[in-house]
Amino acid sequence: MPKISGLARSDRPSRPRPADSFDRRLIAPMVLGSVLNPINSAMIAVALVPIGAALGAPPAQTAWLVTGLYLATAVGQPVIGRLVDTYGPRRLYLIGTALVGIAGLLGALAPSLGALVAARVLLGVGTSAAYPASMSLTRSEAERTGRDSPAGVLTALAVSAQTVSVVGPTLGGLLIGVGGWRTIFLVNVPLSVACLVLGVLRLPKSPGGRRERRSVDPLGMALFAGLLAALMFFLMKPRADHWWLLALAGGAATAFALREVRVAEPFIDLRVLGGNVPMLATFLRQFLSFTTAYAFLYGFTQWLEEGRDLSAATAGLVLLPLSLSALAVSAVTGRREAIRGKLVVGGLVQIAGCAALLGANSGSAIWLLGAIGIVMGIPQGLNGLANQNALYRQADPARMGSAAGLLRTFMYLGAMVASAADAAVFPHGADTGGLHDLALFMLAGATLLLAVTLLDRSLRSLAPSTPRKA
Repeated sequence: MPKISGLARSDRPSRPRPADSFDRRLIAPMVLGSVLNPINSAMIAVALVPIGAALGAPPAQTAWLVTGLYLATAVGQPVIGRLVDTYGPRRLYLIGTALVGIAGLLGALAPSLGALVAARVLLGVGTSAAYPASMSLTRSEAERTGRDSPAGVLTALAVSAQTVSVVGPTLGGLLIGVGGWRTIFLVNVPLSVACLVLGVLRLPKSPGGRRERRSVDPLGMALFAGLLAALMFFLMKPRADHWWLLALAGGAATAFALREVRVAEPFIDLRVLGGNVPMLATFLRQFLSFTTAYAFLYGFTQWLEEGRDLSAATAGLVLLPLSLSALAVSAVTGRREAIRGKLVVGGLVQIAGCAALLGANSGSAIWLLGAIGIVMGIPQGLNGLANQNALYRQADPARMGSAAGLLRTFMYLGAMVASAADAAVFPHGADTGGLHDLALFMLAGATLLLAVTLLDRSLRSLAPSTPRKA
């Protein structure tokens, strides 16, 4: 009651909203659009086994449902971010969210695994628009109001994405239990419609005034896409006779680097990245933390269904403690930056969780598997927010949008490597031996994450942020 009465004071008018306050009508479309990617990334975890059984595909092939989306998104985030800067956020937001609905329909009707992978690629492209559009809108509001980017809005974007990421497997399991695996694609249709309605009604047509048209560097984009595609094709089947894929990736990387340091308007400004070693370390930590997180999410879920012989719905429920622990940790620690402390604790707990996974087998009690999920949920609630806060302090404020897009790209790269690792350890099915191999892979990544954190002295100098009004 005191808060309500405080808002009614004459010196704090509520209607109309002051010109220097963030337009809260934007928050709903921004948040809803930004969760489209993480919810689709998470729901597929419990659908891989049912899809493989229905379409006659082993885990090594169904892994492309994960890799295809992340490959499209890793390229799409910075590409669409540049298009947002050029053509404005509203147009790209509406086009992207419309593609999400189309991809959902195509996935629900897909007759084969190839068609389903194509739908996931289209889904990845569509879901790449909302986050850079939201960051652009936030910057426009900061310019309009004369205030720094509102912390409350940025936190809402981060926490909402994290929330749907951790509850996605449970939601996906429930949807599959009710209507089969195709429902996790069909659910994108009403979500897309909601985004389109909110976008048309609430997003401004020309935020931040007239925009300067920039070159979008299509050659740089193509080389970046070729680099990621060649690398991922090799990682999905890392054999000696596929060496030419590594050579192709190396050639694309070299050409991309030469292009980006010479062109006036680069797709990704490597000169800025090369001069900011602390930010590069943050990108590396993001990659390592999400490689382990997604390897657990996808690999452990497949093993629950095949190695532990649980249904998709039950596997989703077993992962619910992971979701709850991640959310609880975020809620308790979210108001404090404590960047280095969060990363150290997150790394240590991740190591403990990976070690505990080595003791899991087909006879393990459900409560024990849920307990492992609780442990693995703790670093999920710490690492992502800590890396985001570190980036906010390390990046050039004028390039915050592109830096944030790259942070997500490194997250998606981690997810792609995790998917490749899952395919490698489960070539013919998710058995317990493969799970233990995956645990060793995750343990190595978690140990490296902790080492990178401890060796990064710049984290000690990151001061707590000054609270900013939303």
